[in-house]
Amino acid sequence: MTFKHNLKHVSRETNEKLVHFSTLLSRWTKTINLVSNSSASDIWSRHIEDSAQLFHLAPQNWRRWTDIGSGGGLPGVVIAILDERRRPLTLLESDKRKCQFLRTAKRELGLNYQVVNDRIEMSEIVKADVVSARALAPLPKLLNLAKPLLEEGGISLFPKGKTFQSEIDAAKNDWSFDNKLHPSITSSEAKILEIARIHRREP
Repeated sequence: MTFKHNLKHVSRETNEKLVHFSTLLSRWTKTINLVSNSSASDIWSRHIEDSAQLFHLAPQNWRRWTDIGSGGGLPGVVIAILDERRRPLTLLESDKRKCQFLRTAKRELGLNYQVVNDRIEMSEIVKADVVSARALAPLPKLLNLAKPLLEEGGISLFPKGKTFQSEIDAAKNDWSFDNKLHPSITSSEAKILEIARIHRREP
């Protein structure tokens, strides 16, 4: 298997780790619900490539990344594999069994990230300049979860499906934010929301 994403200069070692991770994900999904049954047969394009595009969209000079509701490490583990500079990365997950999977992937792949087993609302972790979440919650709730974890001037990256515009409209009822839409390489109906300058609207 080869890594088919359009990132440049992906090393052979990085590609091998992505393949290893997809194998781990497939194996563990048979025991715990890491990915949906409908997408388990196509982990590479539906999950690995879909997660990898977030790395490509992040600022090249990011210093710390937090992935919330990491679940099966999508996109958190994929980001850690692609980041050959091994910058600080935190994977925040409330499910103990999923945290066990994330720690197993970290050990087997020799990756640099911290697994925090805690509810997002209760966590006390160092703020990051990139916060990501994939298939976690509607945008209004995501902004509420991400805002306390984000450094001033940082960005959030949220992949969204065909309802992305209605989620943006709903979020604007309570939040002010800058939003840039990026096309998804895995679905013509999906977008990647790059969100910055998040502030709650005054009542």
